[in-house]
Amino acid sequence: MLRSLFTSPLLRRRLISSLLLASTTLGQWAIATAAQAQTGRFCHLSPAEVNRKNTLREAAAQGNTQAQQDYQAIVRQHSQWMQECRQRTWPRTQALWLRLYPCDLEPGVLDDVFDRIVNQGYNAVYIEVFYDSQVLLPAADNPTPWVSAVRSPGLENVDLFAMGLQKARDRNLKAYAWLFAMNYGYAYAVRPERQQNMARNGRGETSLTFVDDGSQGFIDPYSAQGRAEYAALVQAVLRRRPDGVLFDYIRYPRGSGADSVITRVQDLWIYGQSSRNALLNRATNNQGRELINRYLNQGSISSSDIQSARSLHPGESGPQWQGLNSSNLNWELWRLALAHAAQGVIDFLHTAAAPVLRQGIPAGAVFFPHGNQPVGQGGYDSRLQPWDRFSSQLELHPMSYAICGNGTHCIVDEVQRVHDLATPGTRIIPALAGQWGQVTRAHPPLEQQMTAIQQAFPQLQAVSHFAYAWIEPAHDRARQSCRR
Repeated sequence: MLRSLFTSPLLRRRLISSLLLASTTLGQWAIATAAQAQTGRFCHLSPAEVNRKNTLREAAAQGNTQAQQDYQAIVRQHSQWMQECRQRTWPRTQALWLRLYPCDLEPGVLDDVFDRIVNQGYNAVYIEVFYDSQVLLPAADNPTPWVSAVRSPGLENVDLFAMGLQKARDRNLKAYAWLFAMNYGYAYAVRPERQQNMARNGRGETSLTFVDDGSQGFIDPYSAQGRAEYAALVQAVLRRRPDGVLFDYIRYPRGSGADSVITRVQDLWIYGQSSRNALLNRATNNQGRELINRYLNQGSISSSDIQSARSLHPGESGPQWQGLNSSNLNWELWRLALAHAAQGVIDFLHTAAAPVLRQGIPAGAVFFPHGNQPVGQGGYDSRLQPWDRFSSQLELHPMSYAICGNGTHCIVDEVQRVHDLATPGTRIIPALAGQWGQVTRAHPPLEQQMTAIQQAFPQLQAVSHFAYAWIEPAHDRARQSCRR
């Protein structure tokens, strides 16, 4: 009877299935146990494991075939450990902001970079693709007006961004593209044929002279050519199939001192050719257009200006423009100019993000939590960053970089402000600045910041850290100068 039970096909299949299930469960338990043994509270790998991987990577880079196989095996093993650790550790997603350099093309350097990212508990990376008037696209496949970051002779076809994406995927890291948006950079801003595309204030300044460092070139968000050039960049990025796209510098420039606050229409960055024309076109009759034009030129209008507009266009009952709802025309014109400036930022972002969302991958906005606030009596932050009006389809990445002595309360307050003003259901991913284990540029250690954010917002599922250059400063400097 017992023999017949084991020879029954049905029972034999059930027995094999049970054994396989038990084997799988034991295997998962073994991986989890190993991960817990080799990762700390923040999913950092143990020094022993880090050293073991470094040794194998260096040997593999020298051409040792066995070391290459062993190195790939440990990369996979550490990736498994990291995924298991992040599943049981807050937050589920921990991301790092990363800039790549031409020197990263040297043998083994990219592997070293992404190994270090995994070693410190990250399971996502934001790779910078557009910054300082250069793009991380191959020179032979660069449909943009910006130069390629890799531009040495003989490297025209090298795609460092695609290589970074692949190194991330080899380690199960989610990899987003991170792009400057309205800041097109110095090299773009000084080109004579692009002058008409630049944002200008009522004093005729561009951001090159307005911002202290003299290197930021902010675009007029209403410029058709500027938008088309940016759209070509986004399409090129999407062809590399990142896991998401983040848009930074979604704002106007910020000056210093009194210039950091907008108090009058001449302070607004709406005097570029395209922005000014778009504002004039918000008038719904000729009298309205005339008064908007005079307001931009003079900073205010008088009763004689109103009478003059009526005389020029006698067939109209009075000035009209979008949103006009009171008889205080100076106030209404100020309100119109402010709304027009803010709408330029919103439209630029939504236009840039649209093709990303159509592909079904996340798009996110990077911003300062206080970039949209009033200042004093009737003033506004000069960045005029209306993030509370961004589409709820977008991820919000508030740069929560506040400094409050030895504490973290001001950092928590910044995240709280975003939580309170954001559309319910919007995904919020705070960006924190600092370094593990030590104070950096007056920012508390990341451990302290993470603990404070977790206690205040346990519902958040993702946090990012700015940046690799802060967390690995010596290695980042070495990579910039090709020193190993």
